[in-house]
Amino acid sequence: MSVDAPAQTLTVALVGNPNTGKSTLFNGLSGIRQKTGNYPGVTVEKKHGTFNHHGQKVNLIDLPGTYSLAPRSPDEMVTVDVLLGRQANEIKPNAVLVIVDASNVERNLYIVSQVKELGLPTIVALNMGDIAADRGITVDAAKLQDRLGLPVVVTQANRRGGLEQLRETIISLLEKPATAAESPFPAEFREKVDQLQTQLGKVSPDTPRYLAERLLLDTTGYLEKEMIGGGQDLHNWIVEARQSLAQQGQPIPAIEAISRYKWVQQVLEGVVTREANRRVTLSDRIDKVLTNRIAGTVFFVVIMTLMFQAVFSDLVAGNLMGGIEWIFEQVAGVVDANLADGALKSLLIDGVIAGVGGVLVFLPQICILFFFIAILEDCGYLARAAYLMDRLFSKIGLSGKSFIPLLSSFACAIPGIMAARVIENRRDRLITILVAPLMSCSARMPVYILLTAAFIPDESYLFGLISLQTLVMLSMYILGILAAVGVAFTLRKTILPGETPPFVMELPSYKFPSISGVLSVMVEKAWAFVRRAGTLIFAMTVIVWALSYFPRDEKAAVAPFADEVVQLNADLETANTAEANAIEERLSEIQNEVDGELLRHSFLGMAGHWIEPAVRPLGWDWRIGSAAIASFPAREVIISTMGVLYNLGGDEDEESQPLRETIKSAKWADTEENVFNIPVALSIMVFFALCAQCAATLAVIKRETNSWRWPIFTFVYMTVLAYVGALVTYQVSALFLLN
Repeated sequence: MSVDAPAQTLTVALVGNPNTGKSTLFNGLSGIRQKTGNYPGVTVEKKHGTFNHHGQKVNLIDLPGTYSLAPRSPDEMVTVDVLLGRQANEIKPNAVLVIVDASNVERNLYIVSQVKELGLPTIVALNMGDIAADRGITVDAAKLQDRLGLPVVVTQANRRGGLEQLRETIISLLEKPATAAESPFPAEFREKVDQLQTQLGKVSPDTPRYLAERLLLDTTGYLEKEMIGGGQDLHNWIVEARQSLAQQGQPIPAIEAISRYKWVQQVLEGVVTREANRRVTLSDRIDKVLTNRIAGTVFFVVIMTLMFQAVFSDLVAGNLMGGIEWIFEQVAGVVDANLADGALKSLLIDGVIAGVGGVLVFLPQICILFFFIAILEDCGYLARAAYLMDRLFSKIGLSGKSFIPLLSSFACAIPGIMAARVIENRRDRLITILVAPLMSCSARMPVYILLTAAFIPDESYLFGLISLQTLVMLSMYILGILAAVGVAFTLRKTILPGETPPFVMELPSYKFPSISGVLSVMVEKAWAFVRRAGTLIFAMTVIVWALSYFPRDEKAAVAPFADEVVQLNADLETANTAEANAIEERLSEIQNEVDGELLRHSFLGMAGHWIEPAVRPLGWDWRIGSAAIASFPAREVIISTMGVLYNLGGDEDEESQPLRETIKSAKWADTEENVFNIPVALSIMVFFALCAQCAATLAVIKRETNSWRWPIFTFVYMTVLAYVGALVTYQVSALFLLN
């Protein structure tokens, strides 16, 4: 059950259509780090924030963007439950702030009419007036306030305009009582709602009137199944009531749109004026190019290529990465100088420092990537990218609604999967969930960066504008998209058949990105990466180190060299400088062989050797296989795992060098040839681009589908796909590059 808000605290829920600037306004009011999106469905879960004004504390709840308070999916149900005080462990709002797009007031007032029926004190924030002005639209805010009977505050969220007045207006609601519910519906419908409330009293007491109204209107059966559960008698009554209304000329569900838009027309009469000839805006002119099938696609490829080119720029990322490497080298040197040889020293240097440091070194490039993604998202371009990709997705039986969650999955599959809640069609929602993990998320990026920087030649094309490394990175992202297309098409034709649903998508106007919002997104993603490195990756690094270190029989490993070591140490006492250098070099070789023997007989080494026959066709040795096993809980763990595996057994100089340099010198035990080369690097990248190495993602798939069947299916098909892809990549590239 919900809990009542403390008397001294005002709790306000933010509601609005997608693309109205709701999340940006939430950011401006609360000042917390919150992702700002510019296409439908970005705010999947409610977000919380606070601000203090004149000593008054205000709690803000940012609810998912929605066009209507007609719950037909779990995503929309969250909004209704919070507003009605039915959300578990959530404070019932004292008031509602509805954000309205001034350039599209007619559509936005639809949800205002629904909010008014809830009986909560309500404010309307009239946002994006600059875009309305560009389109030749003028809204009389004072007259609108009078017609609605609600406070109307003009805001410009992306420039923090009107926020002070909005805070003042929110505070003024503290003493306002709840208002009587208003309904735009005709008397016949209101009478049926009254009767339905009486029926509901028998099976579900205390059901709010708004939900009784929604239950009568919901022909999908979602509310009846998920919330009421009143049995066959209640179902029959609802069906008969709908039939009766239809006979009276009030058909369900058309009656809601007719009633509410009639109310909207009455409210806006004389409030909104438009220029006789619609202006051709800058957005219109830009869209003629960017939404064109050919020009738009070329621009999309170019902008993505330039973004990855920036990620590999030595000017910023390279220098920062070098600084991070230097810091961890210094820390390792201090630990090495102050601790005696043994398990603790190995854990700290070879486990913690090499593992976590090997991951954090990629932080600058991840920050640069998300900086550019946030700019493209906030200015409105990513919605155009979704529009372009819909043409491709429609051919495989999905719509643009599926592409929106897939866009989110490039950051992380978890929010992408959760964003699929906005897809009403069950088949589309399930297919989207199953292919979302194929999008190259940020966890794959360190793998791509490490192997691309180490093995792909730094060659440039097009007069030095595009590097080969950038093209390889971009190809990994394209590979995930193409794999998702193929899998979705196969699922639609086999186990999840169905008709292609229609696609309707709003393209928001272009706007100048909010610099603070962009930086907030970048910091949020960077901190999430650092937090992951300090928790999950740290834990996995220690586990991998332990599996690499134990069981440890040093006497057995040293035994074959014992006599030679004694003799070399004795000779060292009387040797000249040249002889001493040779002796120390031989002692170092012996130590490497001893460490290698210990690693081969460790738990991880035994597992790696056990699967080596399976991974050898991929060009991998047992250490890469071991790292792949260790990385199944979280794919980015492979970097720290390889740091542990390839630094164990190395001498002090090798331990201090970056991982990408260390793996370049890794040798096959039986041939002394280099393990890593371009085909092997490509094979590993393809495997990690396609494999389901994220336990958290699988857990979310289970939660969203309410079945273990689909996460198991996802794990199996992605693992098989990854193995086959890596096998083909290595074998084909080896034919051209190694012969």
